[in-house]
Amino acid sequence: MSDTPIALTLEEAQLSPATRRKLLIGAGALAATAGAYIAWRKTRHYDPPVNMQPPQGFWEQQWDTPTGDGKVQMQSYRGKTVLINFWATWCPPCVDELPLLNDFVAKNGTNGMQILGLAIDRPDAVQSFLKRTPLAYPVGLAGNTGRPLMDQFENTVGALPFSLLVTASGTVVRRKLGKVIPKDLAVWSQLK
Repeated sequence: MSDTPIALTLEEAQLSPATRRKLLIGAGALAATAGAYIAWRKTRHYDPPVNMQPPQGFWEQQWDTPTGDGKVQMQSYRGKTVLINFWATWCPPCVDELPLLNDFVAKNGTNGMQILGLAIDRPDAVQSFLKRTPLAYPVGLAGNTGRPLMDQFENTVGALPFSLLVTASGTVVRRKLGKVIPKDLAVWSQLK
């Protein structure tokens, strides 16, 4: 080894355009990955305990059923613990969680927590889907009225699936943006 220091001129120290491009692409990919990870962590764990009252007029809302033979009335859930699940047929995580919700209702019946599905979708798409995949709990066709309702519960991005747990006292105690998992149902079913 030589004790002579190596000195580079400014021109020698500069990177070639190809090397700079590779570094910029790498830095951009790293930043995008970090941003996606942070967003995923925030939505994955979005189940903070909350204590909020539903907006004015919440209990008076009603929606057509997919079969068209009646209405799903929010008033019929007053005094009961209800999980309100906003979903759509075009939303893969929504469709993935429906069997879990359906199994929960099949195993627990009307004891404890009720489930209400509010479809943010076209009526014909929901009707077709439910013919292939029937659900054991009521579904209302919220359509375009569902998005403003989600906004009132602080889901201002309109992302699906979105679930709310309203206790028998009428207080919203949980909100979840993202797919419901078995642990959620186990914890939520204990909240009255």
